Amino acid sequence: MKILVLLLLVAAADGRVFERCDWARTLKSYGMDGYRGISLANWVCLTRAESSFNTEAVNLNLNTDGSLDYGIFQINSRWWCDNGRTRTANGCNIKCSELLSDDVGVAIDCAKRIVRDPQGISAWVSWTLHCKNKDLTHYLKGCPSDVTTHLDL
Repeated sequence: MKILVLLLLVAAADGRVFERCDWARTLKSYGMDGYRGISLANWVCLTRAESSFNTEAVNLNLNTDGSLDYGIFQINSRWWCDNGRTRTANGCNIKCSELLSDDVGVAIDCAKRIVRDPQGISAWVSWTLHCKNKDLTHYLKGCPSDVTTHLDL
C-alpha cells in the first residue's frame, strides 16, 4: 500500500528529467554557482549522483529511520520536508510532494537551506562519495559559454 501511494504521488507530479547543460544553466540562473562557496560543477555532480537530474525521483528504499528522499536533490523527509508519514523536522517548511515538480525553485531554495547548516553540502552522502575532492570538469564540459564562464571547480 505504501509503495502504491508513492507511485500515485509520483504519477500526479509534473516532473522532468533535465539534460546536463540545461540543468547547469538552470542552477546558475537560481544563483547556485558559488552559493556558499559551492561551485556549479559540484551541484551538477551532486544531482547527477542523487537523481540523474530527475525531478520526480523518489528513493523507495526506506532509510534506516523510515524516511524517504525526494526530487532532483533527493531531499530527506525526516529533516527537510513533510511527506505526511515520517516524523519530520521539516526544516524547509514544505510538503515533500513540492519537490517533485518541474518547477525546481522550491527544491533549489530547500537545497540552499540545507547547505546553510553546519554540514553544508556534506549533508548529501552521494556528494561525499562521488564528488568531493574529485575532478568535476566533465560535468560542465561542452556546455555553452553562458554556463561555463565561472569554472572554479
